[in-house]
Amino acid sequence: MLSLSRRRAFTLIELLVVIAIIAVLIGLLLPAVQKVREAAARMSCQNNLKQLGLALHNYHDANNKLPPGGANDQAGFGGTGAGSSSQWGSSWMVYILPQIEQSSLYNRWQFSSSSGAFNGNNNAAANGVQIKTFFCPSSPMTKFPAPSQPGASLANYVAISGSANGIIPGYTDSRINVMPCAGIVGGGGMLPPNGQVTLVSITDGTSNTIAIGEHSNYLIDTSGNKQEWRASQIWGWYLGVKSPGVPPNFDNNGGDDREPNMTTIRYQINYTPSGGWTNDIANLGVGFGGNCVGANIPLNSTHPGGANVVFGDGSVRFLSNSTPLLVLAQLGIRDDGTVIGNY
Repeated sequence: MLSLSRRRAFTLIELLVVIAIIAVLIGLLLPAVQKVREAAARMSCQNNLKQLGLALHNYHDANNKLPPGGANDQAGFGGTGAGSSSQWGSSWMVYILPQIEQSSLYNRWQFSSSSGAFNGNNNAAANGVQIKTFFCPSSPMTKFPAPSQPGASLANYVAISGSANGIIPGYTDSRINVMPCAGIVGGGGMLPPNGQVTLVSITDGTSNTIAIGEHSNYLIDTSGNKQEWRASQIWGWYLGVKSPGVPPNFDNNGGDDREPNMTTIRYQINYTPSGGWTNDIANLGVGFGGNCVGANIPLNSTHPGGANVVFGDGSVRFLSNSTPLLVLAQLGIRDDGTVIGNY
């Protein structure tokens, strides 16, 4: 008689042990995968900033000066087609379009008739356009559309227009406007409003001056809510300024004093006050009110421990949250002449 061998099955305990082991392995693996993904995203962000830094240098080579952080529509910025100096102009991101392989869009641009906001031609040209170089891949914030310009995308990178006074001992920058609608607007940086800086005028050295940084994470308000306060909010990446003049003359006889797509250094990287940010654009320079975004929103990112910046020499560095505010303010001014400490 043939004997049939029994096939041994898993017991319930063995099955539970296997499941537990698999769960432990997944638990160990997921953080590692997340770290790899964030490392790749951080490198991609740094690559974007490298491209933007190179674009600034190529623009300087072609024009013997850097682009303005944001300009209104006036002669000298947008060429012969520039219109009235009381009209909203374009941001630094528009001026470097040819240098980031966006010549087709740039060639369609009209630097007149409120080129950065209410120009039908430009709004149509930029409608739905999302330029990858302007986005940090780690950012959880909205890319498209801008709330007040539905066809426009937003951005995660911001020009440094200067630093606030009262941070660097013994140094006072005369190129400052304290604005009722925005906070503190500085003009001592590499990319000020309505100003075009030459590389030779960066006497602190291009390796000691920040040109562009990140606004790629939410800020937390006093109610614990996430807020998309950033320099491109709420009109998108191509809005410049309306007021004429360079700080300390950045004013339109009490008129509109906003500086979209620029920031003036006033707080440490990723800084949040105890209890969260108060929506107080006039005094703190952080927040949002009406169409006005604060001029002092801190550099921020989701990269663990800090944020990426590109310096005037084109080098990209990761600055940690612990970078002293004093050092950050010194890096935000092109010619303060003070000795920068370790960071």
